[in-house]
Amino acid sequence: MADGITGVVHLDPQEGERVRGAAAGLGTDNELDQITRPELMEARRTGEVALVHSWELVTAVDGPGTRMTMFLSGCPLRCKYCHNPDTMEMKTGTLEKVDDVVKRIKRYKSVFRASGGGLTISGGEPLFQIAFTRRVLKEVHDAGIHTAIDTSGFLGSRLRDEDLDNIDLVLLDVKSGDPATYKNVTGRELQPTIDFGDRLAAIGKRVWIRFVVVPGLSDDPANVAKVADIVGRWTENVERVEVLPFHNMGKDKWQELGLNYTLEDTKPPRPEDVEAVREVFRTKGLQTY
Repeated sequence: MADGITGVVHLDPQEGERVRGAAAGLGTDNELDQITRPELMEARRTGEVALVHSWELVTAVDGPGTRMTMFLSGCPLRCKYCHNPDTMEMKTGTLEKVDDVVKRIKRYKSVFRASGGGLTISGGEPLFQIAFTRRVLKEVHDAGIHTAIDTSGFLGSRLRDEDLDNIDLVLLDVKSGDPATYKNVTGRELQPTIDFGDRLAAIGKRVWIRFVVVPGLSDDPANVAKVADIVGRWTENVERVEVLPFHNMGKDKWQELGLNYTLEDTKPPRPEDVEAVREVFRTKGLQTY
């Protein structure tokens, strides 16, 4: 893990070759190789299996301590700056059984305990394959492992109260504060994210906010102010705000997928501009990085 502090280790999503599609031939388990489409649909409905895009073992990213981050395929948003556009649709990944995933995560329990880390489910959108996410969170949390989800909040209503009991930390991505800007950035509506944030605040659930500064897209001072106003309603349970500069490292993936990448000529924001955005959040009394 590089310097042992901020390194990233990429883990193969299964032991076999990653393939496109969600039918026969996925994974290396003979049972899954022989699964029929009706059986697959039922297994997804019950959360017995899911399409997992990839894994990372990370430190100082995606929550506290050393994290096992599992990226699931599927997302209802179409963010213009998405750096994992291959997770948008249920086309790329490996089909994995919930029991196998839980066993893999539990193997790292001693690492999590020593570092204060745990499991983070990301994507894509972790609530897109909700039945699988629900089962993994419960089993891992019951095993005494810290759990987190990295979500836009758009599908937050899918989480039951008992599901929230199995989540120790929510990494909530607030893409924009102005409804029209949010729609332009994501193709979706802002209100579900606000509703989810209000729900988390009402129960005192620990939250880390993430906001990406994209020049010409999300960096307008009026939009930033509206994001800060929204997050400022949640000061009792938001532990930190992470203001992240845009990067276009996902450009090649967009091109490989034949998608129109509209930010090809957009440059990362200047450090002083990112710092100015952070100051807006700090005026709300929020710990901001």
